[in-house]
Amino acid sequence: MKVIISCDDKYEAQKLSSLIFVKEGNETFITGILNIVENELVISVKDKSAHSILLENSQNVEKFADFVQSILDKDHKILSTKIIDKQVEIVKG
Repeated sequence: MKVIISCDDKYEAQKLSSLIFVKEGNETFITGILNIVENELVISVKDKSAHSILLENSQNVEKFADFVQSILDKDHKILSTKIIDKQVEIVKG
């Protein structure tokens, strides 16, 4: 399965991609969604830190939250992420 998430800008896209998946170890970093405020997503990662990511709009936040839920439940794993300007393509399997 694949989804494309639109971020506020290219920096936010790079941040989202690097915080949710590490390519070298094929490892999923995200451990939870802590808060959602309009187009802002606050996630927790494996080192117990929290990070804010600005997405383009609240619809993208909902799309990301729905897509990532099965990953948080350990039903799926992130297979890859790809940054395309201010968008992040995420593939899970």
